[in-house]
Amino acid sequence: MGSLLTRRVALCCESGPRWFQERRHSHSLMNLRDQILSVRDALRAGQFVNEASVCTGVVLPLLHALDWPVFSPQVVAPEFTLDGRRVDFALCHPRNRPIVFIEVKQPGQSAGADRQLFEYAFHKGVPMAVLTDGQEWHFYLPAEQGDYQERRVYKLDLAERDLAECERRFNRYLAYDLVCSGEAFANARNDYQSIRRQREAEATLPAAWQQVVKEQDGILVELLSDQVESLCGYRPDPDVVSEFLTTRLVLRGGEFASSPVKRRQPVQPAPQEPVQARENGRATLSATGFELQGRFFAARNGRDAMIKLFQELDQRDGTFLERFAALPKHGKRRRFVARTREELYPGRQDLARDHAFELRPGWWIGTNYGVIQMNGIIEKACDVAGLRFGTDVKTRLETV
Repeated sequence: MGSLLTRRVALCCESGPRWFQERRHSHSLMNLRDQILSVRDALRAGQFVNEASVCTGVVLPLLHALDWPVFSPQVVAPEFTLDGRRVDFALCHPRNRPIVFIEVKQPGQSAGADRQLFEYAFHKGVPMAVLTDGQEWHFYLPAEQGDYQERRVYKLDLAERDLAECERRFNRYLAYDLVCSGEAFANARNDYQSIRRQREAEATLPAAWQQVVKEQDGILVELLSDQVESLCGYRPDPDVVSEFLTTRLVLRGGEFASSPVKRRQPVQPAPQEPVQARENGRATLSATGFELQGRFFAARNGRDAMIKLFQELDQRDGTFLERFAALPKHGKRRRFVARTREELYPGRQDLARDHAFELRPGWWIGTNYGVIQMNGIIEKACDVAGLRFGTDVKTRLETV
């Protein structure tokens, strides 16, 4: 028995402070969980009716469970005075030097109190501020950017949040050893940066969506076409998908909505000979095809026009197709021009079989595109060929 006790004592001495800290931290977790459950029961019973009851029944017990020496007023300072103003609690490290302010309000009366708390924290240079009414806990970083709400790192509702999440957040931001070491502030800053990135990404979503719809990227059209085909067994024409995206999906009040269905007018067969019209004194195309530096090329439909244009540019410059294929960006997954039809539609043998055209031996172009997408491809071709789209090259693309 004596030898066993000796070995245990030796092990404790060998482990030193680390063993003690682990045991103390484990004990604190248990106390913290029990304390949160106790506070929850009291909240549901309506036991906290004013600020004083929240201070004594919620804040101090939770701080004690987080290993704060609540009976040392130099560390947990109640009613901390700052130039004639008072903060309910100042957590200090070293002694008498505040590093966390806690402002307590009557249950349900915390709205608007963040402004006063921020003024205190700014004046004293305190890195973290906490506002609570007992049930809701708001953790702030006063020195960060944005308005008061944007500088809130986390909002914790003791009555609604999962128990494990409540434990984790309290330990992450307010555990005594983590606050003293500065790790708690690092945790808060990391979480703030993550929230800020997410907020910026969310705010950018509408503009990104509008850009995706405007550019009619092939992957969007393809994904929507695949889903339609899986539901009804028929694959829609790319122009039908493009029209749906541009005319029926609109942004209203920051939310996505569908606009009323518009019947698609049948495309009238275009004359085979070019017809010129006058608009604001300028000649415009009224027949399907394209105009290349003043010369008109008639086509049966938009795909035929795109093919003929690429063939014409290839005849003018034998390096054109190779230079176009070398562009770093085509579609998200597709290549518009490639050496093989399989490269045009990676993983889609059906599209490679049915929607590829050989411009000349060894060079293929994809044709499973709508008018908007084809105009985008032609614009890229103009850049490669040193032409100005809309001036040197004009298009009128229709499909049949």
